[in-house]
Amino acid sequence: MVGKISKEEVEYLAKLARVGLTEKEITKYQKDLADILGYVEKLNEVDTDKVEPMAAGIEQRNEMREDKVEKIEGTPAELISEAPKHEDGFIKVKSVLE
Repeated sequence: MVGKISKEEVEYLAKLARVGLTEKEITKYQKDLADILGYVEKLNEVDTDKVEPMAAGIEQRNEMREDKVEKIEGTPAELISEAPKHEDGFIKVKSVLE
């Protein structure tokens, strides 16, 4: 079983993370970190020799469709005029950058 996390270890981690902690928070994180390491130790006890590595807990796959080329009739000006918003020969869209 994982031992207790020392106050110095919590202070060192807080320093690495550039986080200031109060004495009360240090005490709380000592317990929290010890609990987390305890759970990790339990996970290390599980036999995973025959388990295939996976990226997610469920099967995922990309659904691909074949591209279809369609001929569009009309001049560029006629096609632009079909857009919901257009101005000076261009299609207007919402700004995505500020």
